[in-house]
Amino acid sequence: MSECESCFTPLIRLDVNHLMSDVVGERYGISANELDAAQQAATAAFEAVKRNRGQGWLGWTELPYNQDDIVADIEQTATSIRKRFKAFVVLGIGGSALGPIAVHQALNHLHYNELSDEIRRGPRLYVEDNIDPERMQALLDVVDVKTTCFNVITKSGATAETMSQYLIVTEALKKAVGDGWQQHIIATTDREKGNLIKLAQLEGFKTFYIPSSVGGRFSQLSPVGLLAAAVCGINIRLMLSGAKCMDQRCATDRIWDNPALLEAVIQHVLMESGINVHVMMPYADSLKYMADWFCQLWAESLGKNVTRKGMAVNVGQTPVKSLGVTDQHSQLQLYTEGPYDKVITFLKVEAFRATTAIPHGCEEFPDVAFLGGKTLNQLIEAERQGTEYALLRAGRMSQTITLPIVNEHTIGQLLYFLELVTAYVGELLDIDAFNQPGVEESKIASYAVLGHTGDKYRLKQQEMAAAPASQEKYIL
Repeated sequence: MSECESCFTPLIRLDVNHLMSDVVGERYGISANELDAAQQAATAAFEAVKRNRGQGWLGWTELPYNQDDIVADIEQTATSIRKRFKAFVVLGIGGSALGPIAVHQALNHLHYNELSDEIRRGPRLYVEDNIDPERMQALLDVVDVKTTCFNVITKSGATAETMSQYLIVTEALKKAVGDGWQQHIIATTDREKGNLIKLAQLEGFKTFYIPSSVGGRFSQLSPVGLLAAAVCGINIRLMLSGAKCMDQRCATDRIWDNPALLEAVIQHVLMESGINVHVMMPYADSLKYMADWFCQLWAESLGKNVTRKGMAVNVGQTPVKSLGVTDQHSQLQLYTEGPYDKVITFLKVEAFRATTAIPHGCEEFPDVAFLGGKTLNQLIEAERQGTEYALLRAGRMSQTITLPIVNEHTIGQLLYFLELVTAYVGELLDIDAFNQPGVEESKIASYAVLGHTGDKYRLKQQEMAAAPASQEKYIL
């Protein structure tokens, strides 16, 4: 098992055997020669990312290196929160929520909130990433705002979902707490621009800053994700160390020595050949929400309609989240016998943090009795191998990312690996992987519906009024 040279921590591994034509078959797989032929394009992509490190929207590349003082502040703040509050609520959406959810699920007890105060490593954690009115009411039913800290995360301070939540919780805090309600709010936002930083300065909120060069879906290793993790007892220094380890491992333009570059080239080749769906399938409940986080990273970064030169394209690969073993019983039929338009990425855990034995019993039923004496650990890996083989037999492509164990270091490696892959693929596609104009269109239209009086919203109101009206005959 290979290890990080600086800290001797096991490295995550990428196994692409079941993508290669000499394994899965010439008709379906990719040849090594095909990948070798992409070396020049891969080098250009690698150099572009390297050249722009820390600049523009690539500030995330430096997060493993430039946050010593910030991490110390986060750790000190987290210690104070654990002493003062019984619940910690993240108010955010998209990248402000999916990363914290994924890391918490991966690294803390799977029933963390139900643990007793004596066992749990921090306050109960809630991440409110939607504005369903029943959901907000349900939150207020289970937390006492007088013993709750709210982390409001929005770079612009104009995110409708997050700021509407802010208005609701601050009203509740003012009623329940009165003077000093501001001590229950932590703002994570831009250092200089936007509404939230102005509110933070006005009210005196404790504030952490999102670097201006870090976009939401690349922000998990910034205060956006690190604060919630630290509050709940996760070692954020080890996460950053894992990311640094992966960054250094990928410091070469040689495809077969840089796992992120190899993966990027593979996915680009697959997209070019019509593989338009990328299924992320963890075989561990701890990694379930890594698939959700990946879906935003992949879809929002790569789904674009123009190149950097303004040429019309419609590129991108649709990410799908799946969970082994659960979704063998809901999705696998499609993956093995449906269209040849998918690649499956398994997330495998080599050593689970618990071993659960299966007792002997039901001896009169041989197809049950044979399970006795084995473990759930053996069963879930057997199921993964069975799924992998079923796909291979059907000529379907898959690959496996193995985490030797799920801990802070390997999760840091995985996050940074997938971010690097995304950046490299953006370069190979010649698109801006860091903007999201399609999302902005939706936001403007939503504000227009609500009657915002700004110029661009009034124009959008007029545009929407001219759209084709719904016809009754199509409503049943």
